[in-house]
Amino acid sequence: MKASRKYIQAVITKKGTRWVQGGHPWIYEAEILGYRNPEAAEMRAHELQTQPGIENGGLVDAVSESGRYLGTGFYSEKSKIRIRLISGNANDTFDEAFWLRRIRYALDYRKTVMGEDYDCSRLIFGEADGFPGLTVDRFHDLLSVQILSVGMEKIRDIVIPGIVSALKADGQEIRGVYLRNDVAIRKLEGLPEEKGWYQEALSPTKEEALSPLTEITENGIRYSVDVENGQKTGFFLDQKYNRQAIRRIAEGRRVLDCFTHTGSFALNAAAAGAQHVTAVDISASAIAMARENAEKNGLGGCMEFVTADVFDLLSDLLAKKEKPYDFIILDPPAFTKSRKTVENASKGYKEINLSALRILPRGGYLATASCSHFMDHARFEAMLREAAGEAGVQLKQIEVRGAAPDHPVLWNVPETDYLKFYLFQVV
Repeated sequence: MKASRKYIQAVITKKGTRWVQGGHPWIYEAEILGYRNPEAAEMRAHELQTQPGIENGGLVDAVSESGRYLGTGFYSEKSKIRIRLISGNANDTFDEAFWLRRIRYALDYRKTVMGEDYDCSRLIFGEADGFPGLTVDRFHDLLSVQILSVGMEKIRDIVIPGIVSALKADGQEIRGVYLRNDVAIRKLEGLPEEKGWYQEALSPTKEEALSPLTEITENGIRYSVDVENGQKTGFFLDQKYNRQAIRRIAEGRRVLDCFTHTGSFALNAAAAGAQHVTAVDISASAIAMARENAEKNGLGGCMEFVTADVFDLLSDLLAKKEKPYDFIILDPPAFTKSRKTVENASKGYKEINLSALRILPRGGYLATASCSHFMDHARFEAMLREAAGEAGVQLKQIEVRGAAPDHPVLWNVPETDYLKFYLFQVV
């Protein structure tokens, strides 16, 4: 560590030190013993201050009890995640050039791993790209941005224009940037909820009213995307290649796509030559968009769209004791967003998977997913084994998949490994 540092030091417990040295970028409030000014050499460990004396979202150094440098990160005075580390290099200077360099790394990675799908991909995936609490999704000529940490909020006028400029320099023209900060979790960082255009990133010559609607092409299928009103940032990009995977199974089959949202799995099944596809969602507006997407792609002839609660629909199918489908796709929203509710969530996942396994004939196929990182792989697989046992069937694994590579998983940050996707034959 350099002899001279300008940032306040947060002294971390032994447990917290092990956590950080293991590669995780979050330091919780409970793991901070106190704060000290490195310029006050006379201060000893027992003279630590309870407050760092820096503004919310400012930078702070994390050090061990012995004074060893662990990293530098954004300080949040309200969140239980008190420090979000951005670097473990004591020689880094956190100026504009630092963040522009990180942007280039992130974009170069997407160009490499996404290829022709770079046009609709996640450009920034929070901690996985060294931008804690920041999500940036690209939908052709629009960017949808969500900021969930106060540190990122402070530097958004560097990062957002930086991304737009880097794309433009690469010949990628962006029409507008929409902020989707309309999520309650921002309150944990002391940030207000908001949504709207980020005008600072737009060309000053553009005076026409911006439309939040755009069109993307994924796996050869065209979709309308609404960055203002669509779920999350407008469209779920993470299942891109999992949708491709179901095509190999869907040809000639009778498919039930549960929690279809705007129809992405259903449309891929239809495009693959499914005999018939039923797309179900509780949201009437989502079903309307799914139907519009089907018409846009000329796939409506073999598809039907149902507005219904999936739990109720599966129960009704069981009661009828019929087996009208030989391929069921379960892609529910996250049933849990905290450890406190994971047990109840597990019951919900089991209910829909058990119902599907009882509805499917022997030799039928099941695609099932969870997008909650709290429902980890071990718990999800245990639930599937229980469901299969109660249904009196066995699961023949075809493949296990995760998110597309524009949502990279850092092995030392389990929160980035959130999406689980399993494809089985029922025997």
